[in-house]
Amino acid sequence: MTTDNAPSDGKTGVASLQRELLRWYDRHHRDLPWRISPKDRGAGTEPDPYHIWLSEVMLQQTTVAAAGGYFLAFTRRWPRVEDLAAAPLEDVLEAWAGLGYYARARNLHACARIVAEAHGGVFPDTEDELRALPGIGAYTAAAVAAIAFDRPAAVLDGNIERVMARLFAETDPLPGIKPTLYAHAARLTPPARPGDHAQALMDLGATVCTPRNPACGVCPLMAGCEGRRQGIAATLPVKAPKKVKPTRHGWVWALVDRKGQIMVVRRPEKGLLGGMLALPSSDWTETLPPADPPAQAHWREIGEVRHTFTHFHLRLTVMMAEADTTGSVTRPLAEAADAMPTVFAKAVRLLPQSTISARNR
Repeated sequence: MTTDNAPSDGKTGVASLQRELLRWYDRHHRDLPWRISPKDRGAGTEPDPYHIWLSEVMLQQTTVAAAGGYFLAFTRRWPRVEDLAAAPLEDVLEAWAGLGYYARARNLHACARIVAEAHGGVFPDTEDELRALPGIGAYTAAAVAAIAFDRPAAVLDGNIERVMARLFAETDPLPGIKPTLYAHAARLTPPARPGDHAQALMDLGATVCTPRNPACGVCPLMAGCEGRRQGIAATLPVKAPKKVKPTRHGWVWALVDRKGQIMVVRRPEKGLLGGMLALPSSDWTETLPPADPPAQAHWREIGEVRHTFTHFHLRLTVMMAEADTTGSVTRPLAEAADAMPTVFAKAVRLLPQSTISARNR
C-alpha cells in the first residue's frame, strides 16, 4: 500500500519535520571519526570528501562499530586520496581484511587512482559525476554529495528506509517499496543543511527508530509519524521472505614450519575474495570435494570453519600439518590471520594454541 500520510498542516508539515529533526541532531548527533559536528560545520569547518567517501564505502556492508577502527587505520596509513592511489593493491586488500565484500576494496583503490590522476585529487561534487567512479552507486553518490558538499541529494540507507516506512506507514514489502521510500526521502530533503539532515536520519534510525523496540516517545518526528498513529511502527518495514541459502563445503590446509611460518597463497584476481591472501583451499561445492592437499605431509583434521557469504553458507574442514615450507610463499604465523579475510583467519585461529605459542618463541 502506497500512502501519502505525512501531515501537511503547519504543526507537522514537511518544514516542521525538517526543523525538528535538525534540532534533535544538533543535540544528539553521534561522534564519528569521519564526521564534522553540526557546531563545527556551522562555524565553517568543511568535511573532507576523501573521509566521507572512504567511510561510506566501508559502511556499505559494515556496521559503524566495525568500520571505525578500519577508517582510522586507513587514514593514518594513507592520509590523502593520492596516498591511497599510490599504494600497491595488495597492501590495500590486506588492510581491508576482515571487512568482507572485497570487491569494495578493489573498487576503492581503482576509484582513488581515478580521482588522483583524472581529477587532480579532488572529488567530484555532483551525484552524476560521483556515480561515474568505480564502486560508487546511487546511495554512495547521494551520501557523498550531501554530506561532503551539502548538495540537496536524497540519501536512502537501511536506517533511513526504516524511518521513511514508519513515518509514512508504508506496508508493502522491501525491496519493492524502495522507490516509494526514496520519493519520501527526497520530499523531506531540505535545501539548507542537507548533509546534516541526511546524517540526522541515519542517526535517528540507528539510535531511536531502531529495528526492534523503537523509542517512539523521544522521537523528534513522533507528531508526524503515521506508523505510530496507527500503532504499527514496530512492524515496519515489511520485508519479503528471504531465499534459503545453500551450504557449500570444502577443505582448507594450514602448513606450518619450524620457523613459525605458514604457507599462504594469493587467490585468483577474479572471483570471490579475488586477490586476497589466503590459506590453500579446495573448491567450495555443495558436496565435500575430494581432498587435494598442497603438499605431501602428515595432515590431521583440527576442526571446522563455518562462514556465511551473501549467497551461501560455507563449511570448511581445516587440516593441519607441520613440515618444511621451502619453495612456498609464507607469512609469519603470528601475523597471518590479520592479513586474511575472516573465513581464513578463522582457520588460522583454530590451530592448537601450543603450536602457535611454540612457533612464536
